[in-house]
Amino acid sequence: MAPSTDSNVKDENSQVSYKKDINTKTGRILQNKKHSNDIFDVIEYLQSEKDKEIIFATNACKRVFCQLFYRGDLYVGDLPQEEELMSGDRSAEEKYRIFMRHRYNNCVELLLENMGHEAFQVKEASLCALMKFVEAEGKHPLQNLDLIEHYIFPRDLFLSCTQTLVEHLLSTEEDMSLLISRFQEFLEMDDVRYYVMSSVRDNIYRVMGRNKKAVIPVYQNNVYTLLSNINVPSQGSKIKHFLVKQACKFALLPWYCPYKEHKRAFEQMWLLFLKFKLPSSMYKKILVILHESIMPQMSDPTLLIDFLSAAYDIGGAISLLALNGLFILIHKHNLDYPDFYKKLYSLLDPSIFHVKYRARFFHLVNIFLSSTHLPAYLVAAFVKRFARLSLTAPPTALLILLPFICNLIRRHPSCRVLIHRPSAPCDDPYVMEEEDPAQCHALESSLWEIKTLQKHYHPDVAKAAMKINEPLTEQEEEISEVLELSTFELMERDLKAERKTIPLEFDTATELLKSPREVLGVHFSLE
Repeated sequence: MAPSTDSNVKDENSQVSYKKDINTKTGRILQNKKHSNDIFDVIEYLQSEKDKEIIFATNACKRVFCQLFYRGDLYVGDLPQEEELMSGDRSAEEKYRIFMRHRYNNCVELLLENMGHEAFQVKEASLCALMKFVEAEGKHPLQNLDLIEHYIFPRDLFLSCTQTLVEHLLSTEEDMSLLISRFQEFLEMDDVRYYVMSSVRDNIYRVMGRNKKAVIPVYQNNVYTLLSNINVPSQGSKIKHFLVKQACKFALLPWYCPYKEHKRAFEQMWLLFLKFKLPSSMYKKILVILHESIMPQMSDPTLLIDFLSAAYDIGGAISLLALNGLFILIHKHNLDYPDFYKKLYSLLDPSIFHVKYRARFFHLVNIFLSSTHLPAYLVAAFVKRFARLSLTAPPTALLILLPFICNLIRRHPSCRVLIHRPSAPCDDPYVMEEEDPAQCHALESSLWEIKTLQKHYHPDVAKAAMKINEPLTEQEEEISEVLELSTFELMERDLKAERKTIPLEFDTATELLKSPREVLGVHFSLE
């Protein structure tokens, strides 16, 4: 125990030592220019092997140089070489400013290097310090204002910071989602966001351009995480939040007024990313947010047609999510896509009852088939296809399918003939294998499958199937409550339902689901 205690004491003493040293030298630098050489020791801590020392020194450097900006103690203009300080007719004040400007540059270089540090806390501290320097340099430019015609934005520093930052955020080997989340605060600034979008686009082109047909999961996941955190304001008048505050006479750059410049940068960034092959899981993530977070911020959403077509060809849940994007382009952006419903029809197979996106599938299909102007043969094809699939569907899916079928018939009264036409399975003209809904003869068929389900073993399913025997009301049934229904929830609901007590000649079994050794008894209880 003693060695451990001694070690803790040493660590505490060491921590007090470096904090005291940095604080003392920071105070001396700011109090008296004669102690300017102490800045070497403070900056040297940025290269320490201990994370805590780097973080503490980073905050100290931020404090020192922000004060020097405020005081005007950094050299303004083209920076002379340090060797010139030993000669020439420069005043002591000017030599001091040149010296501190060089130290500022050294500090920035080390902070940029620390953006690639292993420890997240070091990266975070370096990021915040660099962005603080950008803000300070914007308020107190290091360029000669007499030579600046259009702006006082610290473009060189910010481009250097942005490019280096983006390089680290879009790592090909390390998940950077935590640091990207921390960077979200700065992405709310219009000037920061504009430059980041340009840098991200260039980075994607450089990295993916060398691997056009390859999938780089870690890199592409970092790109997606960063891109999904970038949101362009919905109106040009909202572009007014800047990291670097500018006077009106300097507001001539693209991140200031032209709203279209922001949208163009956003559009180019996403289109380039979506141009390359992506992991299948990435397609799902993008397609889920496409209609809400990407399309509305693009100047021409129809440019996504290639990506959506490629996504549809993958199959499964990805195809359905891709059809959602195509549906929006058709209805809101006048895209001509004649095979939309044919493609949707081809997705209806038994797997739709078992995919992760089952609830979203039925929600979207409900939207796609909501128009009352769809031809009767098309709606009948979907109704009949769902009815045929119901023969092998699990109870949880049937509790969605049956009211869904009834809702479709309510919207399209011309399909009521499917209910009233007598038919037997052997006489059914419907062709299940036909891919074209116009050629499957659904409108000539009947819903004998629903009649069959009226004898289903599950009472809720049988009850739902019996509704087709009654005149359908105009009011559609609400299916949102059953979209997420699982088998566990269904069985638990049945077990907890109240039952009528019926007189029997024998004792009711009570131990089947109570014994902890039984499989069902582990998960369910009659109590």
